[in-house]
Amino acid sequence: MHKSRLGNIVIDCKTGDLLSEARFWSAALGCPLPAEIDPDGRYIQLVTRPGDVQVIIQKVDHEARAHLDIETDAVEAEVARLENLGAVVVSRKEAWVVMQAPSGHRFCVGKPYRGGFEQGASVWD
Repeated sequence: MHKSRLGNIVIDCKTGDLLSEARFWSAALGCPLPAEIDPDGRYIQLVTRPGDVQVIIQKVDHEARAHLDIETDAVEAEVARLENLGAVVVSRKEAWVVMQAPSGHRFCVGKPYRGGFEQGASVWD
């Protein structure tokens, strides 16, 4: 038995100016920019309320898109569950697994990212 839930919405931006992209999404979603930003970083995590889904703006080399991160207390069990639903593994990273849904959408599976996981996650056999 394991648990999982939606953890992050990641907005992938093919850009040379991640901060400008983050400013747009911050204003559009009403989620403030963090107090400290690494100007050379690949990620800017907007500030969301405790327990809410996190919103991450990510610099990428591929075309712009958004993807979801599913957080779980058992990565391999969750990957197997999702494969049984028709998803396929695209690649394995050190801390997460990139998968593709039957619809063609990419998503990631990794360890819990935010608070409240035990109370808010679905339980799977």
